[in-house]
Amino acid sequence: MASATADGPDERPLGDLDDELIGLDPDDPETKAFAEHLNRMKRQPPNLTIEGSLAGVEQFADSANRAGGLRRQLAVVVVGLILLGVAVSVWYYLGDLITVFFG
Repeated sequence: MASATADGPDERPLGDLDDELIGLDPDDPETKAFAEHLNRMKRQPPNLTIEGSLAGVEQFADSANRAGGLRRQLAVVVVGLILLGVAVSVWYYLGDLITVFFG
């Protein structure tokens, strides 16, 4: 007799979210998206390491790629402003180095 619960790893929702997804169809794309969202909310990477920082950048990039319209444009503007700030800082730092060593 077939079991009423999902036995295989491919049949289960992502993560340990069985309690939150009781009564929802595990094959429904919206349920899968909700399970992925809950899994992302429960993850707590270490923030004070390089891996944690890179994971934060990865999460930002993934969320920006999932977003559309105005939110995506805002994410692109934020990244552009960050890169502009880094470029200006490097420019001024190189100018100071050149002034100190060759000026």
